[in-house]
Amino acid sequence: MDAPVPLILVVLLAAVALVAPSPRGRAFAMLVALAIAPVILVFHIADSDQFRALVDRPALAAAAAGAGVVVIAALAALVRRRPAALPILAVAALPFRVPIAVGGTTANLLVPLYAVVAAGVLAYALPRAFGPAGEEPERRAGPLEWVLAAYLALYAAQSWYSVDFDHALENVVFFYVPFALLFALVSRVEWTPGLTKACLGVVIALALVFAGVGFVEYATRHLFLNPKVIASNQLQDYFRVNSLFFDPNIYGRFLALVMLLVVAWVLWARRARDVAAGVLVLAVLWGGLVLTLSQSSFAALLVGLAVLGGKRWSARRAVALAGVAVAVGVAVVLLAPGALRLDLGSSRSADAATSGRYELVAGGVRLFAERPLQGWGSGAFARQYRRAERVSAERATSASHTIPITVAAEQGVPGLLVYLALLGCALWRLFRRASRTPARAGVAAAFAALLGHTILYAAFLEDPMAWTLLAVGTALAVAKARTAEVEAPSEPERAAPDPAPAPTPA
Repeated sequence: MDAPVPLILVVLLAAVALVAPSPRGRAFAMLVALAIAPVILVFHIADSDQFRALVDRPALAAAAAGAGVVVIAALAALVRRRPAALPILAVAALPFRVPIAVGGTTANLLVPLYAVVAAGVLAYALPRAFGPAGEEPERRAGPLEWVLAAYLALYAAQSWYSVDFDHALENVVFFYVPFALLFALVSRVEWTPGLTKACLGVVIALALVFAGVGFVEYATRHLFLNPKVIASNQLQDYFRVNSLFFDPNIYGRFLALVMLLVVAWVLWARRARDVAAGVLVLAVLWGGLVLTLSQSSFAALLVGLAVLGGKRWSARRAVALAGVAVAVGVAVVLLAPGALRLDLGSSRSADAATSGRYELVAGGVRLFAERPLQGWGSGAFARQYRRAERVSAERATSASHTIPITVAAEQGVPGLLVYLALLGCALWRLFRRASRTPARAGVAAAFAALLGHTILYAAFLEDPMAWTLLAVGTALAVAKARTAEVEAPSEPERAAPDPAPAPTPA
């Protein structure tokens, strides 16, 4: 299925799920998107070896489909009975990926998360779509939801002329549509302190397990996943671990984000034992992060820590310290480039010092300059970069390693403007009054760190962590606003004067 019409349709349905004014309209959009997306995927992978293997073994395919339906139905019943279970299940499923053959290559897909999203959609949408006409009041879409919807719609429209439509389709079906549905669901969950603790406990437990696997990999000098990293370790004088992730940088990103959530908990903790427990967890996760050798993850962690410092104490001091750190870094580059093995007059040296990012960014800027208005189309960076720079596919698989450059090259000025508007709305939603609670401050810092990571690496809206942080931050902001409304005195009470004192007897 190479026609972009079904792709645009499913994206528009996901956008409607984000901004629909009524629960019933949102529910129908979710259900239809959930039905269409797998159909698009089936047509897309019809020529793959895995799909043909299933067709050749119909009994196995039927058994797998039946098992999937049973699991999703059971999860939907659970979420319907306990809505707070949805974010906990989603958080637990976030890191787990399954290798699937797609379009002649192997993609690592978030199959467990897809099952959670499908269950959440059924639990939310079926009662609202086919239940009684009366609809409970829900939060209206704000600027962030509208900009997210615009980003999705523009991405789908620009796939029409993309030189790599298959990649755009995979991004939509595997990432944008399910993650948009996830955002629409989680952002409307009634958030409580107990739910916050449960989600934090889940991510800490996962991070500790992953760190433990990383320690085993380092001790045994044996990786469990990703032949590319295994081969790289054999050629270098260092050893990187990626635990149960397929990429050391994505593993490092996950650890850095969890560390920031723990730091927020520690900074606002009132009991000494909570501080001690948090410091112990941070020590273990720091050891796991160090073994990734992920420079982008270290930088992301610093960005998040600066945000937390500003939220907990003084924003001015945090900005000043960040400025000092940047100034020191620039001074080292200018005054002692030899320490970084960097020749300021050589682009080849700069490319080597930045692990190949310099040439990718420079090539992305050239692609943008060639077609600044419409870009090369959604998902087209890798293929067009390979054509323009005459390099191998291996050099182009990671896009530009800088999300704004990728957006500019693929989607031109319109996409870049929508991307900047998205950042502005997201930061306003998450940062506004975030210093009042550790949960909101932690989510804001984690999202800022993720943005910093995308500047040095890849995967912004292709990462479910971005959508989850936005959804949780939205739910926390709504919960805080409701609490303020309940605690605040009514307008007549605020206006009423103090009662007059009783007359004193003469």
